Amino acid sequence: MSALRPVAIIGAGVTGLTAAFALRQRGLAVTVYEARARVGGVISSLREDGYLAEAGPHTLLETSPKITGLVAELGLQRRRLDSDPRAEARFIVRGGKPIPLPTSLFEFLRTPLFSARAKLRLLLEPFLPRSRAPEESVADFVRRRLGQEFLDYAIDPLVSGIYAGDPERLSLHHAFPKIAALEARYGSLVRGQILGAGERRRRGEISKMHAKKFSFDEGLQVLTDTLAERLGTAIALHSTVIAISRRADGWTVSVDCGGTLRHVEHAAVLFAGTAYQLAALRLETPAPADLGCFGQIYYPPVASVTLGFRRDQVAHPACGFGMLIPRVEGFRILGTVFSSALFPNRAPPGHVTLTSYLGGTNHPELALQPEEALVETTLSDLRVILGVSGQPTWRQVSGYPQAIPQYELGYGRFKARMDELEQRAPGLFLAGHYRHGIGLSDSILSGLRAAERIAAWLRAGGAGVAGTAGAPRTASER
Repeated sequence: MSALRPVAIIGAGVTGLTAAFALRQRGLAVTVYEARARVGGVISSLREDGYLAEAGPHTLLETSPKITGLVAELGLQRRRLDSDPRAEARFIVRGGKPIPLPTSLFEFLRTPLFSARAKLRLLLEPFLPRSRAPEESVADFVRRRLGQEFLDYAIDPLVSGIYAGDPERLSLHHAFPKIAALEARYGSLVRGQILGAGERRRRGEISKMHAKKFSFDEGLQVLTDTLAERLGTAIALHSTVIAISRRADGWTVSVDCGGTLRHVEHAAVLFAGTAYQLAALRLETPAPADLGCFGQIYYPPVASVTLGFRRDQVAHPACGFGMLIPRVEGFRILGTVFSSALFPNRAPPGHVTLTSYLGGTNHPELALQPEEALVETTLSDLRVILGVSGQPTWRQVSGYPQAIPQYELGYGRFKARMDELEQRAPGLFLAGHYRHGIGLSDSILSGLRAAERIAAWLRAGGAGVAGTAGAPRTASER
């Protein structure tokens, strides 16, 4: 049996941190390499002057008991905040005004959001033939089954809210695989939602639409900070992995630690960064593999603008989850989360917090504006849509030049390449939002599944032995 060697985890975002924690819980040693000065990736919560801003996601969806279990294992139950049940309403802007998205057949029949023609088209959906096409864009699928108006005023804003993407470019089969599966299995979305509900309950699955939304008293950064605290010295910040090399008995990871190059031995490697970081990684294996193709995965820029106001400055009640804005409406922001309606303590008493997003695939230039321009662009739209008056009492602006991976048409070639890499390079594992879904819950579950796979591979004698004791050996100590 060889000396103890840890598992290398590249990337200290939520996927990497979750995987590292899960491996440690199994008695395995880990080293997490993070190029930046902080952990958490896009998760960043700022508390200031009684406000709380989330630069990244606002909520975590309880889509699996594994997420509930992780929160419990970390001892965070008392810090958990479930979203206010009164904040379930979601709004779609039409004619410059926020209209509640209907949640029942009765509401759907009465809503002014869709015309009578569009409603009739939706009611006819179960009788339309299914498609045999191997791949289809989200837009083509929706036009075919639900019509143009439903695309314009439901799916287009939904895609903007989730992916900051373009439904004409996104692949239904990869961006929304469960929707594609409904048509493939049941021949209809409506029929599939009805008949599939019982099956999902038996499997213990909870759809994202019905999953509980929660956060923590000081924001989602509580989760990543707690994971980091548990991992302690297993995290190496300012450590950029530039190459990984397959050896007969494991892996050598080459790390730039602030200008000092180290070569460290590991039993296995989990890559939990971004696709463009994967493209820049040098992989040395007996059968050389080029990772450059992953640089073709598009990440559009997105900016978030969080503004605080006195309650009397906002005419709209802003008492739901938030609003999404269809492109056909001609506004510049993608949508706005009513942050202070979701959870308590997100704004001082008598104030509200609104977080708006700009940029994305269709208007990337808007996300790249200077801070003042981002604030003014946001205010201009909010004044029209929500009746905002005056200047904000507080603001926080964050930008991501490469924000969200786009699962565009042809994305299957990237997933096939990922599968091929893992097969050709035993002991290399890939996880994260570029592979298993872009939501926060998706990223957590991706990390947990990766930990299970790595532990099983090591138990089967994959390479070396990993344990809770011991530190990584450098190449000079071999």
